Amino acid sequence: MGGDSGCAVIIGGLLQALDRHDTIQTMYLVGDEDTIRPALGQAGHLAPRIKVIHSPEVLSMEEKPVEGLRRKKKCSLAMATDLVKHGQADAVLSAGNTGGMVAAASIKLRTLPGVDRPGIATVMPTKAGHFVLLDAGANVEGKPRHLMHYAIMGDIYAREVLGISRPRVGLLSVGTEEAKGNDLTLETFKLCSGLDLNFVGNVEGHDLFGEELDVVVCNGFVGNIVLKTCESLALRMMGWLKDELTATPIRKLGAALSKNAFRSLKNRIDTENYGGAPLLGVNGVVTISHGSSSARAIRNAVQHTVEAVDHHINEHIIAAVANANAKLTPTEPEPTAAQA
Repeated sequence: MGGDSGCAVIIGGLLQALDRHDTIQTMYLVGDEDTIRPALGQAGHLAPRIKVIHSPEVLSMEEKPVEGLRRKKKCSLAMATDLVKHGQADAVLSAGNTGGMVAAASIKLRTLPGVDRPGIATVMPTKAGHFVLLDAGANVEGKPRHLMHYAIMGDIYAREVLGISRPRVGLLSVGTEEAKGNDLTLETFKLCSGLDLNFVGNVEGHDLFGEELDVVVCNGFVGNIVLKTCESLALRMMGWLKDELTATPIRKLGAALSKNAFRSLKNRIDTENYGGAPLLGVNGVVTISHGSSSARAIRNAVQHTVEAVDHHINEHIIAAVANANAKLTPTEPEPTAAQA
């Protein structure tokens, strides 16, 4: 019920995903039944695999997540998460209130054993492939231990879902030198250096879109700014490019000759190729999509959610985090979370 364009667009993407993935036994649509049923007129042969669960309430984008969940215990987002909590579903996907989805997953599903805080992992393009950025906004602050867990979870997601055999993991900071950064990054550097990861050390903003990184770790405050800035810049650049290429008849001719190249560029930076970001570290598979998601974005989000379920990434995370936590001395003091 959280999509900006109404549930018909969301349902359109879900039906496309159902048609592509025979392994999906049941798709639960949680929300206002009177709104959902008319949009399901196009379901056809897929209808037997769809179950509608009526929810009398919706958590709006403007509501504060925790307060909203307390007041609206029967909101669609909470009820959908309950399906995973009670083992009726293997995963939950939402294009609604991001903070609400993070809160619902954290409260109802709890974090995985050994994981203190979940993180949103966003897949972003590089020259030759993709890299995973996390945390992209689940928690605005973080401690070194949390960022260490993000490094582990990002490594596992890159290996299991993106198919990168030995991901290169970098820590986002203000300089590549080990001694640069704030208390948070300095201590995180030490922790990550002791992990069984291909940790390449500190990286800077201009390193993000090259070919040397597969996972980039930061706290949610920094990560969310990076994500939204990059998405906005990509959209603006495509708009500016279109304006310049259509400014004169000669440029229009050149643009026509190069249309395939521009189409490829647009596809490379298109956020709908993945459609959603996994919330890693919770006891279940959770995918968060943009409220502005198209049917194509939702279809792709379902595809990557299915892959996360099939690869049992949570089992890998539990084992890797337990091994890392065992290396930390119980008396080791943790610096106060960095202030933005």
